[in-house]
Amino acid sequence: MARYASAVCRLCRRSGEKLMLKGSRCFSPKCAFERRAKPPGQQPIRRRRLSDRGAQLREKQKARYSYGIMERQFRRIFGEAERQIGITGENLLMLLERRLDNVVYRLGFADSRAQARQIVQHGHIIINGRKNDIPSSLVKEGDVIGWKKNSTKSGYYQQMAATIESKVIPNWLSLDGENMVGRVLSMPTPEDVEAKFQGQSIVEYYSR
Repeated sequence: MARYASAVCRLCRRSGEKLMLKGSRCFSPKCAFERRAKPPGQQPIRRRRLSDRGAQLREKQKARYSYGIMERQFRRIFGEAERQIGITGENLLMLLERRLDNVVYRLGFADSRAQARQIVQHGHIIINGRKNDIPSSLVKEGDVIGWKKNSTKSGYYQQMAATIESKVIPNWLSLDGENMVGRVLSMPTPEDVEAKFQGQSIVEYYSR
């Protein structure tokens, strides 16, 4: 499976804002964006005005970077959003938010989506009592997300369980912090998505 293997802090600098790709490090003085906010690479002598097409591309790239998705997979998700009834930009946001790796992150089981993806791929997460190691799986209303029994003995699980109460959970999810079990109460709405990008700009980018 293809994945981005370079320094992810460069993606924040390229996007011009923090995308929270490194978890708690993004809140610390070690954050690369705080220390050096300029885009990576040689800086132009004169700053060029960003075109409309460039602004649309930037929004699309920010969405990809935020959820850790490669271009081909992102284009496939966009196609699915187009086929659904409703506003394509909002459908895209909700499909991205329903991904299992994102739900694991939003429940506070991981400090970043990249960490959540690794947890899922290593088989630590169960949905409705069954192991699911596919990060791109879409959760449904009523799904129960928990940990595999053997995984609860790990040091990482104990560390997360000790700090889970401090995590902020979105309204469309609920969390039993004592048992480290989450439930999908409803489908996410555009207001529930902490998006750092504009869905409409992505639609305009792919519409050309």
